[in-house]
Amino acid sequence: MKFLAITLIVHAPNPVTGVQKSTQERFREVLDNALLAEELGFDGFGVGERHERPFISSSPTVVLSHIAALTSRIRLFTAVTTLSLLDPVRAYEDYATLDHLSGGRLELIVGKGNGSAQRDLFQVTTEDQWERNAESYEVFRRIWRQDKVTADTRFRPPLKEAEVWPRPYQQPVRIWHGSATSRESVDLAARYGDPLFSANVTNTIEPYAELIRYYRERWEHYGHDPARIAVGAGSAGFYAARTSQEALAAYRPVFEGNLAVQRRQGLTPVFTTLEDFVERSSALVGSPQQIVEKVHRYHEQFGHSALHLHADAAGLTDRQHKDSLTLFQSDVAPVLRREIPDPPFAWGPVFADSAEPVNVRQETPVPDAPVPARP
Repeated sequence: MKFLAITLIVHAPNPVTGVQKSTQERFREVLDNALLAEELGFDGFGVGERHERPFISSSPTVVLSHIAALTSRIRLFTAVTTLSLLDPVRAYEDYATLDHLSGGRLELIVGKGNGSAQRDLFQVTTEDQWERNAESYEVFRRIWRQDKVTADTRFRPPLKEAEVWPRPYQQPVRIWHGSATSRESVDLAARYGDPLFSANVTNTIEPYAELIRYYRERWEHYGHDPARIAVGAGSAGFYAARTSQEALAAYRPVFEGNLAVQRRQGLTPVFTTLEDFVERSSALVGSPQQIVEKVHRYHEQFGHSALHLHADAAGLTDRQHKDSLTLFQSDVAPVLRREIPDPPFAWGPVFADSAEPVNVRQETPVPDAPVPARP
């Protein structure tokens, strides 16, 4: 199993102390957490993309480029690249550049994104967001694979024998599809034989497990080898301590602070007590043995081979946060690496001329789906 630390770069008051860091301090914290993740042995570090408050992750390529310059080993993820909002040509230019600068350490998790404010900002409607997402993805992947691209697109000017530079470093970059609630993203991933990353952070296990089962069904429908499936899953919160009592005591102020924030915002919490949150959500709060057992319980439903934890302290003290991640890497990760298989591909740069056939493409060759014609 592989492990990622991921941040959406929330910029809001600390849920426990009420203190809010400056924008610059918050970005510095992200960089420090990326360095910590590499130091501790995490396999990947992810940065989200949001275009509305309370997030300041509107430029993940810039943040990841800085992280690439500070690190040498850890793979760099987007979480997620909101292709429904982006011009696929411009997105390709940014990410191909980042991939070269990082020495082929880039992996993308793509999705339509969510939030009404960012839809309004980019003039994307709820009716067309899935079509935009599919079109942008199809054009993006063609540009990554083809020297010249022709596409009669609906949502951007059409392309005719277009050349886009720089040409890629990884050939092609590995793309995961973020999945939260909709079958559209799941079907798109299965169609192209791409890995899936389940959000798995808001609800109980059932709706996420259902979408992953659907992904497996569609994967076989499109003629792909079931042995090539790769699934990742998120977690709703994390804190590891030597005993469950210590973990619950330390995490309780964080949970209660977040619960109060949800209620002030007029939201209806899914989990109203810490004990229910730890039992029925994907949160990993407890002793190392409890966390191992819970990941196995989710693995029985998901069959996932990658897992993300929160990169941010998010209400914990810096010392609690570092000690918890250190304990995860010393007492939890080795067990899960031994007991749960890795994804069915090499964890490194992807090259078409690699000696390993698995790195050529992750799908049975399928013609690219046509980009919808302009009306």
